[in-house]
Amino acid sequence: MTAAVQRTLPRFGGFSAGVIRLELRRLMRNRRTVIFTLVMPAVFYLLFGSSQNYRTERVGAGNVAGFVLISMAVYGAMLATTSGGAMVAVERAAGWSRQLRLTPLRPAAYIAVKLVLAMILGAVSVAVAFAVGAVAGAQLPAAAWVECGVLAWACALVFAAFGLFMGYLLPSENVMQILGPVLAVLSFAGGLFVPVDQLGDTFATIAKFTPVYGVGEIARYPLVHDGNLWLAALNVVVWTALFAAGAMWRFRRDTARV
Repeated sequence: MTAAVQRTLPRFGGFSAGVIRLELRRLMRNRRTVIFTLVMPAVFYLLFGSSQNYRTERVGAGNVAGFVLISMAVYGAMLATTSGGAMVAVERAAGWSRQLRLTPLRPAAYIAVKLVLAMILGAVSVAVAFAVGAVAGAQLPAAAWVECGVLAWACALVFAAFGLFMGYLLPSENVMQILGPVLAVLSFAGGLFVPVDQLGDTFATIAKFTPVYGVGEIARYPLVHDGNLWLAALNVVVWTALFAAGAMWRFRRDTARV
């Protein structure tokens, strides 16, 4: 008599706290990524936002230094979440992602785990930037410290998905060397480093179609109380959906031959 073997599939396609803990431990072993995430946002703020003039000039209920701090926190979260997502390129090169297709782990669950890890990196990045800004002259209303930080972190989800998508498109050895300059260009084009109303009509229109625009507008809103929140939210949702769908498509295609 042949006993029937029943295969039990994991809940949620394999997405679980245990998997996230294991992946987080792997991530923490990459010291270069951790240092990059901790140091870069603080350095950017100290270079571009901590001058005496920025501390005395007012914006909304805070100062220009606070405005710059939010932008640098968003940029740091972008870098952190993108690099966290793009680490799948290393797994591709090692053949790990193809091995995962032999397990019950679903593509959507795998993408979700990577997104969570990238968002953890983004949270650390924003927290460090705000801590440095708090002692280096940035002024925000009490509620805005929390609101701007949470929004800068939450909206960076679009770049976690972007990093995943790019991680499946680009070779592992130079993925961040390519994405770093791309993010800088997108930040200028999307009005993160220069306010959209100072870009001119043509560039201001183009900025609204970039993935950076919505994140910056939403994150700065608790300070400036200006801008079209509905348009910014639509921008974030659409780009996040496009990048996440692209990442799942590339994951299936990349691991189709097992």
